[in-house]
Amino acid sequence: MLSSSKVQHIAKLARLELSDKEIVKFQKELTSIWEYFEVLSELDVSKVEPMTHAVPLQNVSRQDIAKPKSSEEAQRLLKMAPETKDGYLKVKSILQPTNYA
Repeated sequence: MLSSSKVQHIAKLARLELSDKEIVKFQKELTSIWEYFEVLSELDVSKVEPMTHAVPLQNVSRQDIAKPKSSEEAQRLLKMAPETKDGYLKVKSILQPTNYA
């Protein structure tokens, strides 16, 4: 069984404050988890391919390709914008200059 000092050390690393009652509880729980890892370490995984996810994932995004618009359509869209400048949408700046020196 994990000692109470080990549990306190783990709690400190996790930035947790534990009561004496919680330390006893986690001694049992963490010991159980540790024993399960020991069982897992006995398995032969030499033929198992490393993977990043249990289910194969595929990126579903599309390529960002500009579609040509007629100048009439562009003008109609610009007229709906709250503010424009030189034929472009004008938006508030969201990035502020910083001085990290």
